[in-house]
Amino acid sequence: MFAVQKVDTLDLPQLAPYRTLRRQEEHRQQGIFVAEGEKVVRRLFESPLEVISALMPEKWLRNLEPVLQARAEIIPVFTAEKKLLESLTGFSMYQGLLAVGKVPPALPLESICAQAKPPALFVAVDGLSSAENLGALVRSCLAFEVAALLVGETCTSPFLRRAVRSSMGAIFHLPVIESASLPDTLTSLKAVGIQCVAAHPTADDQRIRHTDLTRATCLVFGSEGYGISSAVLHVCDFAAAIPMPRTVDSLNVASAAAVFLYEANRQRNKV
Repeated sequence: MFAVQKVDTLDLPQLAPYRTLRRQEEHRQQGIFVAEGEKVVRRLFESPLEVISALMPEKWLRNLEPVLQARAEIIPVFTAEKKLLESLTGFSMYQGLLAVGKVPPALPLESICAQAKPPALFVAVDGLSSAENLGALVRSCLAFEVAALLVGETCTSPFLRRAVRSSMGAIFHLPVIESASLPDTLTSLKAVGIQCVAAHPTADDQRIRHTDLTRATCLVFGSEGYGISSAVLHVCDFAAAIPMPRTVDSLNVASAAAVFLYEANRQRNKV
């Protein structure tokens, strides 16, 4: 269900999250995130996550009315002219759809491990600074049946607006653990029999195709510029690499994650 209110100003208190799009640390402290674009906003409405409000041109409301009607709660929907919405971002918006959702509470690692379909497959990220790369990686995680994403303390949040957009809404269906200490979290996984495999371009002695990924596994990926930190690498059981010619030293982290996850699914006879 939903309740519509047409606005000609963005000064309403309920619209504060939209006025602060660029102050994402405030959003993180409030436990909220912003979805933008028709596909991502629609997928948020279709997800089990709590929706706080939506802001859009009136023409989009007609398209989204069926999925809004299907929601159990009453969602405040503010409609405004597209030019007014563009003043939020300072640039032309292709569609002008925005919605605010509530970041879901994190599940305990023990619960996620217990619920994971064996052999469990996890992904951990260390030091990623690009929201776009993290969002693309999230999309691959959902496509290849990852049980949960472990986000290290040095990573950007997967609920940043650009990360949510790049994930195309996949983040709404992927359990996330934002770890206070990724080495400690990986150590806890190893204690319950989950091997930790570092995706490392200099792992010349271990190619991905020779790595047994049929076991319960956590694949670990590092930052765009510096790779996996020494503290995280030390905790991993071993490292593996994607074979490439000498003229290429590494892949984009999102591309590398897709390759590793495809190989894990191939070995498990899922692709």
